[in-house]
Amino acid sequence: MNGPIIALIVILAIILVLVIWFITTYNSLVQLRNRVTNGWAQVDVLLKKRADLIPNIVETVKGYAGHENTVLTQVTQARANAVSAASQPNMPLANRMAAENQLSRAMFNLRAVVEAYPDLKANVNFMNLQEQLAQIEEQIAYGRQFYNDVVLKYNNKIQTIPSNIVAGIGHFVVAAYFNVDDVDRQAPQVSFAQPAMQQQTPGMPVQQAGMPQQAPGMPVQQQGMPAQPPANGGYPQYPSADGGMQGGGMQGGYPQY
Repeated sequence: MNGPIIALIVILAIILVLVIWFITTYNSLVQLRNRVTNGWAQVDVLLKKRADLIPNIVETVKGYAGHENTVLTQVTQARANAVSAASQPNMPLANRMAAENQLSRAMFNLRAVVEAYPDLKANVNFMNLQEQLAQIEEQIAYGRQFYNDVVLKYNNKIQTIPSNIVAGIGHFVVAAYFNVDDVDRQAPQVSFAQPAMQQQTPGMPVQQAGMPQQAPGMPVQQQGMPAQPPANGGYPQYPSADGGMQGGGMQGGYPQY
């Protein structure tokens, strides 16, 4: 077997290996892209379930907190934007995620308002709706985690060498992550106004309503009682037979007159 034939065989073998590698890499990219699509489809179903549940929650809140127009309007408008984005197949995925995050922020504000209405929180219908919403939110969180994990593998595949060559030829583009807004990681903070307390000087006794303020160390004057104790051993004085004053004393435990 002469040299040219051997060289041709080597070239054909290299081409075959490259073709096999290209096909294998391309197929793996297609599989990852399909997994990304499937992951988002599962999240999309859960997001639609959440959107369907929100109107019932808003109507229930209106029965107890109808004057919270700003928050209720924000939730209603955010839900309308999310539903509109979901109904447009050509809508960029990043815009859809932004609309869903806006709805999450509005629901966060609504939950903060609900904390100020104990009667609403105790409503059986509202409790059931809240439980359903909590379950859906938990499922969305798991679905988002799965989706982002697949997106990470897919993006790594199309951005690393040498698979990025196949990705460029096959027009594979980077997928968007479904990031969570910081508001979803917070807990609602609700402060209730407390009545103003009268400023008290340290060391001073608390003045009771309707009672005169008393200086420290002075006994509280009772109604109908003298302001100061009698000077004669703490006992009152009484008129004597000669017109003077006689102080009452104690003898055998009884006052003497």
